Amino acid sequence: MAKMIFNKKYTFVLAISCVLFLAFQKANPDYPNKESLLMDVVLQSLEYNHYTEAKVDNALSERAFDIYLKRVDLGKRYFLQKDIDAFSKHKKNLDDYAKNKDFSFFDQLNQIRDKRVAQTKKYYQQILSKPMDFKAETTDFETNTDKIKYATTDADLKDRWEEMLKYRVMLDLYTKIKRQDKAKEENDTSFNHKSYELLEKSSRENILKQFDRLYKDIEMEDRDDKIAGYVNTIANVMEPHTGYFPPLEKENFNIRISGKLEGIGAQLRQEDGYTKVVRIVPGSASFRQGDLEVNDLIIKVGQKEKEPVDIVDMKMDDVLPLIRGEKGTEVRLTVKKSDGTIKVIPIVRDIVVLEESYAKSAVIEHKKNKNKVGLIDLRSFYADFQDPRGRRCSRDVKREVQKLIAEGIDGIIIDLRFNGGGSLRDVVDMSGLFIPTGPIVQVKSRDGRPRSLEDRDPSVLYEGPLVILVNSFSASASEIMAAALQDYGRAIIVGTSPSTFGKGTVQRFFDLDAVVPERYKDLGALGSMKITIQKFFRINGGSTQLKGVIPDIILPGVYSYTDIGEKKEDFPMPWTEIEPVYFKQNKIKKLDKIIKKSEKRVKDNAMFSMIDERAKWLLSLQEDTEVSLSLDKYKEQQDDFNEASEKYKDLNKDSPFLTILPPAADRSTLESDTIRAKSIENWHKNLKKDPYLEEAVQIVSDWH
Repeated sequence: MAKMIFNKKYTFVLAISCVLFLAFQKANPDYPNKESLLMDVVLQSLEYNHYTEAKVDNALSERAFDIYLKRVDLGKRYFLQKDIDAFSKHKKNLDDYAKNKDFSFFDQLNQIRDKRVAQTKKYYQQILSKPMDFKAETTDFETNTDKIKYATTDADLKDRWEEMLKYRVMLDLYTKIKRQDKAKEENDTSFNHKSYELLEKSSRENILKQFDRLYKDIEMEDRDDKIAGYVNTIANVMEPHTGYFPPLEKENFNIRISGKLEGIGAQLRQEDGYTKVVRIVPGSASFRQGDLEVNDLIIKVGQKEKEPVDIVDMKMDDVLPLIRGEKGTEVRLTVKKSDGTIKVIPIVRDIVVLEESYAKSAVIEHKKNKNKVGLIDLRSFYADFQDPRGRRCSRDVKREVQKLIAEGIDGIIIDLRFNGGGSLRDVVDMSGLFIPTGPIVQVKSRDGRPRSLEDRDPSVLYEGPLVILVNSFSASASEIMAAALQDYGRAIIVGTSPSTFGKGTVQRFFDLDAVVPERYKDLGALGSMKITIQKFFRINGGSTQLKGVIPDIILPGVYSYTDIGEKKEDFPMPWTEIEPVYFKQNKIKKLDKIIKKSEKRVKDNAMFSMIDERAKWLLSLQEDTEVSLSLDKYKEQQDDFNEASEKYKDLNKDSPFLTILPPAADRSTLESDTIRAKSIENWHKNLKKDPYLEEAVQIVSDWH
C-alpha cells in the first residue's frame, strides 16, 4: 500500500470525523446495541470517504450475499441446498437490512449454521472412529470446492464428509509411510517403526484432533465475532482493499503485514483451510534459509525435534504463536509446494537484520560480452515517516547509483521483483534521479481534480542504459516507477510475467471510535476501517489499476500462465483513464532491435525453455483437481510429482558467465562486518543462479 506524501494527513482525518459527527448530530439516531451503531458508522464511512461513493443498493446486496455465504461455509461442508434456497429469499434485501440495522437474516443464517455445525461434528467423530480402507478401488475426490454443489440431503452431506476426511487421513498416512520407508532405506535404527494398522490409526487420531480444534474455535465464536464477519462482508464488496477490522483483528493485521522483525519473517494468509505463504520478508530468517517460497502451503508446524502439529483448518490466531518464537530457536515447517511435493523446512528464528531489507548494489561482469553492469536490489519503497532524518529508499538508491557510477558501469538494472510498494514521495524522488524535471504520477481523490506529483530537480544523476526488472508481485509504488520511466522512454521494463500486479489504489486506516459521539461510547469499542480513498494514474492518463504495467520484454516465468494480481481479487475497481499531463517523451532508439535480440536468445536458451515447460506443467496441476482416494494410486501420483520436480532441479544453476562483486565503496565495510559480508555473499550466490538477471545484463549490452 503506497503511503502518500501530503501534509494534510491529519487534517483529512479530522475532516472525516467532523462530517460523520455532523451526520450523527443531524440524525440523532437511537442505537439499542453496539452492532446497530457499528453498521451505521461503517455505512457512513463508506458513503463519505470511499473513492467510489458507496451505493447501498440491490447490487451491493447480491454481491455481499454471495461472498458471505462462501465465507461462512467455506468448502460447502455445512449447508444443504434447501438452506441456500431459504437464504436466497434475502439476496436483494441485505442493503435494506443494513440501512435499517436489521439483523434478522444474520440471525436466521447463523442459527441454521450452528445446527449444521453440531450435525457435522457428529459426522466426523463417527467417521474417524473406524479404520479406513485405502486399498479398494474408490472414486476420486474433488479438491476444488467451486466445482461441487451443495449437498441435497443429510445422507449426501455425510457422504461428502466421509470422502473429505478420507482424503485428509490419506495425506497424513502417506507422509508417515514415506518417512518410515526413508528410515528403512537409511538403516536409521533410532526410528520407531510401526505397522500399517498403527500408522493408519495414528493418522485418524491426528485428523480428529485437527477437527476438534477447528470446531472448538467455531464454538468459541461469540456474537461479536460473527457480527464482525458479517459487517466486513458489506465493506469488502466495495473492492478488495476496503474492509472492517474489529479492535483485536486490527492488531493482528498490523503484525501480519508490517513485517514485524522477529520469528521467521513470512507473511501468511489462510486460504481454503491452509496457511499460505504470500510474502517472504527480505532479510528475514526465511529469506536467508531460502527453501520457503511464496504460495507454499504450511500444513504442519514442529518445534525442533518435537512432534509437529497439524495446522490445516487451524485459526490464524493459533497458527502464528506456533510459528513465532525467540531468536535462535528452531521451527520446522511441513509445507506442500506448488508442484505437489511435501517438504520439511527447518528455520532458525531470528530478528530481521534491517540492513538486508534496504537498497543494496552489486557490480556484475559478463565474461562473454565484457560488460560491467550495476545492479540495485530494492524490495520496498521504505521510509521512516516518524523521523525526517530517518532512512529513505530514495536517498539510499541515490548513494548506490553514485557507487556504481564510480565503478564505470555500462548500465544499471533496478530489481523491483516482489516489491509491493511503499512511499510515493520516494517514487517521485527516485525517478527524478534518471530524468530532468517532469511529472511522475497523477493522484485523484473521489471529488478532486487529478494532482500531478512532479520531480522538480533539474539535475540527472545517471543518463545511461537503465533496465527495470518486475514480475506479477511488483505492485503499487513499484508499478508507478516502472510506468513513469517507461512513459518517458527512459528505461526498458523487463518482466518475468505478462504484467505487474495491477494495484493502483491508496488506502487509509480510520479509527471508527474517533468519530462516534461521546454518548455512544458506553456501547464499546468499534475498531477501524481500511478505506480506499485515492487512485493512481500514469502521466499518460492510464491507470495502473487492474492492468498493471506491461513490460517491454516479457521473459518466460513460473507464473506466465497463471492469473495473479488484482484482477483475481473479489470485486476489484475497474481500469479507467484520465487526461494525460504534458511530459517530454523520448524513445529508446534501438528498442525494437533490443527486443528481437532478447527474443532470439530466449528461444535458444535451454534454461528458459525448461522454465516455460515447468510453468505449463504447474498450470496443468492446478487444473487437475481430482485426487484418487486409493493410497497406491495417490502414491503413484506423488512419485510422478517427485520425478517431474527432479527434472527441474537444475533450473537455477550457476551461470558460467556472471561474476558478482560488491562496489569498491562497500569493500572496507564488508571486511569489518562479517555478518553483513556473509549476507552479501549469499545474495551474490543467488544472483549467479538467476537467469533473468543474466538476460537483463545482455539487454543492457544490446543497448550500446
